[in-house]
Amino acid sequence: MNIKIEIPEWLQIDTEQIFTNEKEKMKLAIEFAKKSIDRGGGPFGAVIFLDNKAIAAGANLVVKEKLSILHAEIVAIMLAQKKFKTYDLSKIGLFELYSSSEPCAMCLGAILWSGIKSVVFGAKREDAMAVGFDEGPVFEQSWEYLQNKGIKVKGGVLRNQVKDILLLYKKTGGVIYSP
Repeated sequence: MNIKIEIPEWLQIDTEQIFTNEKEKMKLAIEFAKKSIDRGGGPFGAVIFLDNKAIAAGANLVVKEKLSILHAEIVAIMLAQKKFKTYDLSKIGLFELYSSSEPCAMCLGAILWSGIKSVVFGAKREDAMAVGFDEGPVFEQSWEYLQNKGIKVKGGVLRNQVKDILLLYKKTGGVIYSP
């Protein structure tokens, strides 16, 4: 059996544009979250950066592809790893992941094992849970574990903008696909 995942064309990015600060980077992740909602996907977006350039973008493809693992962060990580032909991005450089919302338990594991060295997110776990998503067993110790492994973590960047996207998703009847 083969598994085929359709990556939408709208996830293409300009890999030459320079992003000078965290708000610009987060705005791009938010843009992909909005695009995802507009196209029937989940309200989450993620972008991976290397040397202040966007390398790969992800959006939540869970419902579209009927695969529970296709969170925005996972899609972005998969595309970056394929692009650089490695399962360990840390061998290439200092990759940053910007996610519109705090990564769930599954995505935390993927971040650790992918070699990403920095995670920045917008909405917090409780914001996603307030609209019905279950983010799984994510604890303060989960983040401490990543930090002890050398991964920088920062949350709450443009949080209110992302909270608005989550609320819009719920208001428009978006599918809540976590247990």
